[in-house]
Amino acid sequence: MLSRLNALPARIPADLVALMLRVFPALVFWQSGRTKVDGLRIRDATWFLFEHEYALPLIPPDLAAVLATLAEHALPVLMILGLLTRISALGLLAMTAVIQIFVYPGAWVTHGLWAAALLAVAAGGPGRISLDHLLRLDRARGAG
Repeated sequence: MLSRLNALPARIPADLVALMLRVFPALVFWQSGRTKVDGLRIRDATWFLFEHEYALPLIPPDLAAVLATLAEHALPVLMILGLLTRISALGLLAMTAVIQIFVYPGAWVTHGLWAAALLAVAAGGPGRISLDHLLRLDRARGAG
């Protein structure tokens, strides 16, 4: 009986799991990126936050605001499309680490969940529901 119950999750298609691991963390970053802009312009509030609340030790706040805003728009789109997926996941993982270490160190549970999903994508690849698979760009171990 227990072995039958344990076998049920194994029937979940791995490509569906890979898609969900790509899409949901990407949406978190996309939504964050959208709060930073007004049209094609970075909001005044974003500049303020990067100068005061998100202050990083090595990157000037103006540069950090631009880089984070661009990354939070480009990398999630790539992740959702499954294009350059492993690299995009590593980029979002790096952002997660910066946020965890320098901005919100108390939010380790949330950041740990993001990191786990992003690591799974980086290690396991985008799955077959991806442009990487369609265009034969992902030939690394674990690629669908």
